[in-house]
Amino acid sequence: MNDSQSPSLDTLFADLLAMAETGGDRRPPVERWDPPLSGDIDICIARDGRWFHEGSPIRRDALVRLFSSILKREGDQYYLVTPGEKWRLRVDDAPFFIIGVERVVRAGQEALLFEAATGEKVVAGENHPLRVVSDSQTGEPSPYLLVRDGMEGLLARGVFYQLAEWARQGPDKNQAVLGVYSLGAFFPLE
Repeated sequence: MNDSQSPSLDTLFADLLAMAETGGDRRPPVERWDPPLSGDIDICIARDGRWFHEGSPIRRDALVRLFSSILKREGDQYYLVTPGEKWRLRVDDAPFFIIGVERVVRAGQEALLFEAATGEKVVAGENHPLRVVSDSQTGEPSPYLLVRDGMEGLLARGVFYQLAEWARQGPDKNQAVLGVYSLGAFFPLE
């Protein structure tokens, strides 16, 4: 099959993209909700993705999933919103924590399907880029994936190691940059 007859990346991975866009469930339309600030709520999302209320972990996964579905970012602040209320919460690093990745290959093209601890699935690509930030003092990398609505997820160490295992040289043969491909986009891991 030549290039003019080959299916587009969106066609090849339509099922993955559809699943990721709907998230398995319909999320509330938080982007349309803009109530006045109700105040601060003693909820914190830790760097490892655990949710805390008044210093104690929220152990009910269904409650964490519900809260994550009404999570909204405005600037550098995060809120739980309903049509009538808006509560500011604290996020230590990123509001999502990525716990799994699957590499799907079709017709020689790759897609990386990530899963957050909240159950959301995201396919890395132009709309959901990966980026790696290195600590200026320790050099330790912190990899992030754009999950939705300007909110990122920190990749668990094991997920990042899996990406490192799949890494290969990028498109610029003059630079020895290693990274991964998803939906035709290259994401450096260095």
